Amino acid sequence: MLQGVIPGRMMQRPLLVSSLIEYGKDFHPNSEIVSRRVEGDLHRYTYAAAYRRVCQLAHGLVALGVTPGTRVATLAWNNHRHFELYYAIQGIGAVCHTVNPRLPVDQFKYVLNHADDRVLFTDLTFVPLLEARRADLPPGMKIVVMTDRAHMPESGLPDLFCFEELLAGQAEHYDWPEFDENTACALCYTSGTTGNPKGALYSHRSMVLHSLFARNADLPCFTPRAKFLPVVPLFHVNAWGLPYLAPLSGAGMVMPGPGLDGPSLFKLMDDEAVSSAWGVPTVWLGLLAEMAQQGRKPKALAHVLVGGSAVPPSMLRTFQETYGISVVHGWGMTEMSPVGSLGILEPEMEALPQEEQLRLKAYQGRRMFGVDLKIVDEDGARLPHDGEAIGELAVRGPCVVDGYFNDEPASAAAIDDEGWFRTGDVASISPDGFLMIVDRTKDLVKSGGEWISSIDLENAAMAHPEIAECAVIAAAHPKWDERPLLIVVPAAGADLAKEAVIDFLTARVAKWWLPDDVVFVDELPHGATGKVSKLTLRAQFKDYVLPTA
Repeated sequence: MLQGVIPGRMMQRPLLVSSLIEYGKDFHPNSEIVSRRVEGDLHRYTYAAAYRRVCQLAHGLVALGVTPGTRVATLAWNNHRHFELYYAIQGIGAVCHTVNPRLPVDQFKYVLNHADDRVLFTDLTFVPLLEARRADLPPGMKIVVMTDRAHMPESGLPDLFCFEELLAGQAEHYDWPEFDENTACALCYTSGTTGNPKGALYSHRSMVLHSLFARNADLPCFTPRAKFLPVVPLFHVNAWGLPYLAPLSGAGMVMPGPGLDGPSLFKLMDDEAVSSAWGVPTVWLGLLAEMAQQGRKPKALAHVLVGGSAVPPSMLRTFQETYGISVVHGWGMTEMSPVGSLGILEPEMEALPQEEQLRLKAYQGRRMFGVDLKIVDEDGARLPHDGEAIGELAVRGPCVVDGYFNDEPASAAAIDDEGWFRTGDVASISPDGFLMIVDRTKDLVKSGGEWISSIDLENAAMAHPEIAECAVIAAAHPKWDERPLLIVVPAAGADLAKEAVIDFLTARVAKWWLPDDVVFVDELPHGATGKVSKLTLRAQFKDYVLPTA
């Protein structure tokens, strides 16, 4: 404790999630939320109307037996009912556990039971999934189907509750309780690419601060005059914080429901005059294909944020040069609430030649307020932020986890001696603060003692006009230990040959980075969050013999 300091004379008011929806109701009552529902229609209402339903749902949760600290699971798409659950569950002091429906069977069972979920809210889409996995559910779990009585399914699941009947007749006002701002409000598990998934348990304080920090960023989507579409799912790290940022900023929100294919997204964006959208690169591949088919962009779309994995420079260039859509590259982690850095250019940077701007935007951006970054060597010693030193990236801040939910071994391994969270990313940081992710530590290719970045090699290959998607993994080599294997999904109608791909890369990467082989496949495996699953690829090609071996 610093000697001589005196306490300030300010009120100690807790930062609670309920304050965000109250603010939206009071100051942006007429901003709209539009949802494509599983039932097939579009639902449309204002923040004021949403608030009334959130209050009714809060009363319904209490009637259902939900108490402070109860873990309540959601298995749902991006829609208005899922949005309401965020605020009703967290507002009464319970914990909203968003479950990814794409999880493998063993991980699905693990997260529900590890979290000890007592209630589960599900969209109609996932009722068959729950029927198939009934034995994996925690004993005594109550299941609520997110629909009205007319659409309630015939099901073998016992004692299903109807969402709309929970709200029916309930008061449209709720006296939100006050409690310690460090109380848990939400739970999200990592994708579990190594071992069991690990739970990031967010607090009300961290969630409100993350919203304020992200709102502070110079992004055009956070204004009452904007409409944004969260393609990133509400079941994936709270849709990158967008359900909290929406009522705080007054921006209109357009929810795509299950329609995440290119044509569906294009039509919804076009019809609803969406100006901004957030999602992972694999989703944007589908939208760009539809834009090429239509010969235009959705009429109002002016801005996209790309995160989840590195944006290929070719995608960045297509968005900006072909369609005039500004791209912001973002980086973060489940453990960071999740946004850590954003590729927003300063005014003097926007005056640079286009090529230089594109180069800067291809990086992972500069740290968001509230996030500290450092890179360290193998011994944990700090490395300079000079754009040349490369080391493991560690982070800290009020929105970064200090460990995992009920998992002490994983918690101990994740936090270094100075209290920083070890990300597992290998990175460099430039003198002006730009973060450059080289790779995940487990995805680097170690060839003859030198590292090859799978991300950089993939980005170079993605510039080929006849490559739709690709991935690089390490393949065993008797002399070099590991060499890169490039796995390619050709574009529709393309007739690619290995030699053509290697020739294309020769002018773009160092000679010793060139892949030792190119394999063509119809599709790449994707994990629960939409990223290419290199874990699956490594298992699939574990016995692959390179021609150079």
